[in-house]
Amino acid sequence: MTTHVPVSEWERVETRRVSTGGVTLRVFDHGDERPGRPPVVLCHGFPELAFSWRHQVFALADAGHRVLVPDMRGYGGSSRPADITAYDILTLCADLAGVLDDVGADDAVFVGHDWGANVVWHMALEHPERVRAVAGMSVPVTPRAPAPPLPILRSRPGDDFYMVWFQEPGVADRALSRNVRRTLVTREIYSAEWAARPDEQLPPPPWLSEQELAYYVDAFEATGFTGGLNYYRNLDRNWALTEHLAGRVIAQPSLFVTGSKDPVARFMPADGLGRMLTDQRGHVVLDGAGHWIQQERAEEVNAALLGFLAAVG
Repeated sequence: MTTHVPVSEWERVETRRVSTGGVTLRVFDHGDERPGRPPVVLCHGFPELAFSWRHQVFALADAGHRVLVPDMRGYGGSSRPADITAYDILTLCADLAGVLDDVGADDAVFVGHDWGANVVWHMALEHPERVRAVAGMSVPVTPRAPAPPLPILRSRPGDDFYMVWFQEPGVADRALSRNVRRTLVTREIYSAEWAARPDEQLPPPPWLSEQELAYYVDAFEATGFTGGLNYYRNLDRNWALTEHLAGRVIAQPSLFVTGSKDPVARFMPADGLGRMLTDQRGHVVLDGAGHWIQQERAEEVNAALLGFLAAVG
């Protein structure tokens, strides 16, 4: 079973162009389904790409699953609409339904990391008939907030909190694009204070080679970061658009995987999982792991996913 996948191997994975919701998604498509084994859709977060799942694609395909990995709307080889409202959570879920329609699949197992986790949790709520099972990494599903999130974030973490700093169009976009390599290798959470400091000369983390980093740098130098930032610029709009989901729970088999050192846990604790997931099959915390978990700890993430997939189909 292949775990660590070199860039050259990834670049040989077939891609398809999926037209859905007025955009075109580049979707990496690998593996043949065995009878009774559903396709698996892997959804990346910010600032990532389908490439972020390179260590999972071959392992899941070897286990008999067709694996579909989109560059999410706004990223990489997919369309990047200029309109901020083109990135709301229901539109992102509709993109995933379009991926299934394109390959003629009734449903799939959805796996998401970071923003991708938020999308797949909502996919399970909004389109439960299309979701055989669901796994989120790093970002837990939480009950609906009693009020729009941005005023809460402004009053608690404050205006320099990265989700708030991201709100003004053009500001974070320019700061993150000024030195793409620095943006991708920094050990810090983005902020105006971080952006104002001189550029660090940091090596990539141990789990990311210079060749892999170059793949990311080339992609984001070509596209910028605006598409991904627009996900955050829909936070309050998402809250309004999902009022109809209030009180719903996720009844499909579910899994949550995170690292013990993931900074997301500081402001998004996983203590609401039991209220939202009625068939939770696991809550895996990888000791010492940070946020970029499927790349940093590929073997353990693959083991967790393969165990989950074996149990659900």
